[in-house]
Amino acid sequence: MNIDALTSSSAWTSVLPLAVAWFAISYVLGSIPFAYIIVRAVTGEDITTHGTGNVGAMNVRRTTGSWGWFVVAMLADILKGVTPVAAAKILTGGDILTPVGVAMLTGDAGVGLVPMAAVAGAVVGHNYSAFMALLKKRFGRSGKGLATGAGALLAYDLRYFVAVVVIGLAVIALTRYMMAGQVVAAVTLPVAALVLRSPDLPFAVLMGALVYAAHHRRFVGLLKGQEPRFYIHDRGGPRG
Repeated sequence: MNIDALTSSSAWTSVLPLAVAWFAISYVLGSIPFAYIIVRAVTGEDITTHGTGNVGAMNVRRTTGSWGWFVVAMLADILKGVTPVAAAKILTGGDILTPVGVAMLTGDAGVGLVPMAAVAGAVVGHNYSAFMALLKKRFGRSGKGLATGAGALLAYDLRYFVAVVVIGLAVIALTRYMMAGQVVAAVTLPVAALVLRSPDLPFAVLMGALVYAAHHRRFVGLLKGQEPRFYIHDRGGPRG
């Protein structure tokens, strides 16, 4: 284990400018509101006035009534996460298939910090889109970061991706509440890092908390019995 690489402040400081720059690039990419663009092109409608008001794939389904466009939006949002993280791993000389936590044990700070910045930038960009802020003339939450976060995890650490997707879908199948599966998926990320004893556990906790925060209000509504099962129809449930 390369302890010096993980603990040396000079190592982290030297790569910090690149990490900040990559966060900004990933944020811009994550901010592209594919769901808004798709709905506007297909129906001429504003996706934020339908369903939950979120700029995400499920709200594309609610607005267009089409599972096909849902898949297109989902894949587009996943690519927003995959692309900057995969590029960050290549940029820092890492193996694109090697989990970042594993690479951190044998490599320098760059193999961890830059991909982490890419994950965070993509998810924050989706959740708080600069493009949507310009369109709406206000800055606020635009999405929940699930598809983009899943895409980022796919490139960041396949083990995390599998754990989050499998457990999240299993909870949805058992409870028939999408919100329950989404929240459990967010919690699964740090739990997986803990089980794997990965050095990126603090980052996993941070990202899980970021995704949960986007779901908190409606999750509380779920606990109060206010969340509909399989909320897939426009006007079928709460906004947020």
